[in-house]
Amino acid sequence: MPDKPTVLFLCVHNAGRSQMALGFFQHLAGDGAVAWSGGSEPADEINPSAIAAMAERGIDISREFPKPWTQETVQAADVVITMGCGDTCPVFPGKRYLDWQLDDPAGKSVEDVRPVRDEIERRVRGLLEELNVPALG
Repeated sequence: MPDKPTVLFLCVHNAGRSQMALGFFQHLAGDGAVAWSGGSEPADEINPSAIAAMAERGIDISREFPKPWTQETVQAADVVITMGCGDTCPVFPGKRYLDWQLDDPAGKSVEDVRPVRDEIERRVRGLLEELNVPALG
């Protein structure tokens, strides 16, 4: 059996966008793929509005915590998704990079985070399709 595709979601604080993407990816991919997330300047906690917005979809990201990306995780990933980290995101030759331009949910209400959440879900579903990983829902 071929190796499972591995995706790394990166943003600056690893508290909102990348955590929501990770939550959707793990929920939809199940055992079909592997995903991690990280940040260049990890925050102290996950954005409460992101947690609430994801809970509305039945996905619990409250146990996650912001963490830094490492050179090892970047090198192990097949696809690296960057979200607004610009020059602080790592770039390694031979890796597939996608830059998702998404509004930063930091300091926003749940109502304002919902459109970002929905766009992340749409993009994660598209990514799974590209990776030939059937979405579980």
